[in-house]
Amino acid sequence: MTTLSRRFRRRPVAGSAAAAVLVLGLVAVAFQLSSPARAESVSCDDPVTSVPAGPATVSVASGPFGRVLVGGPGEFAGCSLYLITSDQLHALTGTPYACSDEPNAKGSPCDTVLWPALLTNGAPIAGPGVNPKLLGTVTRTDLPGLSSVQQVTYAGMPLYRFFRDEDPAETEGANLFDPVSSPTGIWYLVEPSRGRPATGTAELQLETAPVARTGPDQTVLAAKMDNDFGPLQPNAASFPAYTLSPGHGSWSGSGKMGDQRGGCQTLCAQYWPPVLTSGQPQAGPGVDQHALGTIMRPDGTQQVTYQGRPLYLFTGDAYLPPFSYNGGKPGINGAGAETVWGVFNTIPPLH
Repeated sequence: MTTLSRRFRRRPVAGSAAAAVLVLGLVAVAFQLSSPARAESVSCDDPVTSVPAGPATVSVASGPFGRVLVGGPGEFAGCSLYLITSDQLHALTGTPYACSDEPNAKGSPCDTVLWPALLTNGAPIAGPGVNPKLLGTVTRTDLPGLSSVQQVTYAGMPLYRFFRDEDPAETEGANLFDPVSSPTGIWYLVEPSRGRPATGTAELQLETAPVARTGPDQTVLAAKMDNDFGPLQPNAASFPAYTLSPGHGSWSGSGKMGDQRGGCQTLCAQYWPPVLTSGQPQAGPGVDQHALGTIMRPDGTQQVTYQGRPLYLFTGDAYLPPFSYNGGKPGINGAGAETVWGVFNTIPPLH
């Protein structure tokens, strides 16, 4: 366990006053992972300042989120590795990576300070349990202070560390619904077999929040995310869960926008991410456990269902508790949204 006082003695992250507030809000809670020892001079939260001396090694460790990718042995041994879902837009549309040197409200580069990119000098090395066929690299030219570097990828997704993970086994970035990235995405740990998100068990609860952040309050079904905010935010944040219904202008053909069943896949899922789980989801107070289930998505992930209907989040609801970088607060901003994929609606509590 890392203490709050130790957090403040560590190197400050450059940026605005809002960045300092967020640093206060993000406090460490660690889980124990089996991993090789690493040099004391290296910290998991070190920013990227130069090209590494040699190839990066990716290994596997086990913990509450199951088997996940970590760095090492060697530099960053045991440090948790993450992907962000909205990086898929780069492949789909050619837009910049979600975590780049683009300006953000925290005032610090995403790819070198907030979520340091895992760089390599040479082909990355697969440790035990890592599928070498899934390891790769992508050339990045957008890291500030560096020209052309190679970032490690797994199943095509770039890998990152997190600036609040000081030590091996820390996972403060797990399931983080991040409004600072551009576009908004969800940070997940990575399972080694196919490179899918390692989500842990999803939890559903009730949330009361204003409609469009300024309207009347409504109580709706919500998914817990942002799992690890420490003593200043002991309960994970929750975000409204939505169902998708066919509607005017809905599109149900095959291709990038949806799938043959009219579900929310590929491009749609970048704006309406599925609520994912590893195993049976758990119900909080006021939520019917028997109404919760799962379906298998085409990519092999498990999506939570409620009364048989798949659940989604909305990127327009993302915020960072207990303080937000732009003063934003919890809100229900996607209710009744009519899209080319159909209409998204919230779920009221059972009576």
